[in-house]
Amino acid sequence: MKRSQETNALILIGIIGLVTLFGVPLTLDLYSVISLTTAVSLAILALSLGLIWGFGGILCFGQTVFFGIGGYAYAIAALNLGGSAVAIIVAVLVAAAAAVFLGYFMFYGRLSDVYLAVITLTVTLILYSVIRRTSGPEYKIGIAKIGGFNGINVPPINYPWDVNKFLYPEDFFYVAMVALLVTYFFCVWLTKTHFGRVSESIRENEVRTELLGYDVRIYKLCMFTIGGAIAGLAGTMFANSIGRITPDVFNLYNAALTIIWVIIGGRGTLIGPVLGALIFFYITSLLGQQNVVNINLFLGLVLIIFVLVVPKGIVPSLVQIWVRRRSRRLTAHSARRMRRRGRSRVTEVAVEE
Repeated sequence: MKRSQETNALILIGIIGLVTLFGVPLTLDLYSVISLTTAVSLAILALSLGLIWGFGGILCFGQTVFFGIGGYAYAIAALNLGGSAVAIIVAVLVAAAAAVFLGYFMFYGRLSDVYLAVITLTVTLILYSVIRRTSGPEYKIGIAKIGGFNGINVPPINYPWDVNKFLYPEDFFYVAMVALLVTYFFCVWLTKTHFGRVSESIRENEVRTELLGYDVRIYKLCMFTIGGAIAGLAGTMFANSIGRITPDVFNLYNAALTIIWVIIGGRGTLIGPVLGALIFFYITSLLGQQNVVNINLFLGLVLIIFVLVVPKGIVPSLVQIWVRRRSRRLTAHSARRMRRRGRSRVTEVAVEE
């Protein structure tokens, strides 16, 4: 019964995704399409953290490390290679390699969750500080100048078969949305595999899983690498959606915001972080148009309220409410059936007498 409900939920998510994919460019104006494309790229970032934290138990406070590395790697590769198809692959591989390098020392060094979170946060702040100091002409890779705090202008994404033909913003929305859908269903599939179940076991009790004979280090490293690759893909989508990549992707605000998306959407789910990123992208955009309420104060209050009142997040709480109502309905329905059966039996006995 539970499996059929999960299947129905996945079918519903797929239908909504397809309707959004084909309906948005036909109904919204250009500015709204570009804004939604940016939101979709951030949703992929939230999904990457939702996977490694919610299903692998790895609290990475610096998921923006791989997000930014993916964006910068794409921009540098696209400028030097003259095309975006190979540049996207290069960006994902570079982000995955960075995750392998960082994760190896953390997991094989047996660092606790607290130290892991601190180290990843430190790395993203170091990158933020270092890249801001690369504004001189001597800081370049090939023909791509790093640009310091101004960042790198990202060339438009082109068709794989024609490097001289570029995608319009409406066309790129299809690419970003397909990337989100493919990544989401890949993560769903991954959590259902043997690897995913072992990773969930590590999340619940790492010591017991290791006593069962599993090398938790390699499982955590693989999960961390997959999350880094997905974050790198999100970075390429983000860089293309806004047309540039800057060191601001590594700052503390974005690192904390990613954590907030997952907490509010619902840790332990995949659709929760996606919804959290989409909802808060538009909330922060609206708040940015006024000067009365401070955005950081608002986000802090929302985080405190959710941690105290809705600690499980939006999606798990809604699922729990729906399950309770459904169980009550089933209980009431079965009670009515029992009363009807009792009345019919009494009637039968009275007739026989």
